[in-house]
Amino acid sequence: MEVKLPHTTLRLLQADLTEMAVDAIVNAANSGLQLGGGVAGAIRLKGGPTIQAECDKLGGTPVGTAVLTTGGNLKAKHVIHAVGPMMGEGEEDIKLRNATRSSLKLADQHQLKSIAFPAISTGIFGFPLERCAKLMLMTTVEYLKGPTGLETVSFCLWGKEAFEVFQQTLRFILQTEGE
Repeated sequence: MEVKLPHTTLRLLQADLTEMAVDAIVNAANSGLQLGGGVAGAIRLKGGPTIQAECDKLGGTPVGTAVLTTGGNLKAKHVIHAVGPMMGEGEEDIKLRNATRSSLKLADQHQLKSIAFPAISTGIFGFPLERCAKLMLMTTVEYLKGPTGLETVSFCLWGKEAFEVFQQTLRFILQTEGE
């Protein structure tokens, strides 16, 4: 699914995030920036040790924020490590919106043209997929209505269920905005 916004194309894809040839992929990171399992583990495996070494130098970042490293051996030039919330820690919706917005702002600060997100916090952090889709997509659409140099923002979703949830959610958001 592809939608044209004022300056940016918003895409939903069912694909492997680590295979995306974009300026930056977003890692669903933990606050210690340790590349363990899930999305982060796949990035570590395909990207090589350089990414973890850069994360170690950064030392960590709070929930709701994002930091940038190189992409190592990935097709993406950079990795934006966005720390989403763990279910049950409190203020999860605000933290997920902030992690999404922080990633977009960081991409603009570094004059990146393309970025690809996973469904942040929906793996081991236990965030509900439908809620994630709503928060991340609403935050992204809102951000892209303002001044941005981003030309393409993709949501690279693992599996048919995640893709369909994001697709239905984006259609609903665009429909309600058009009314």
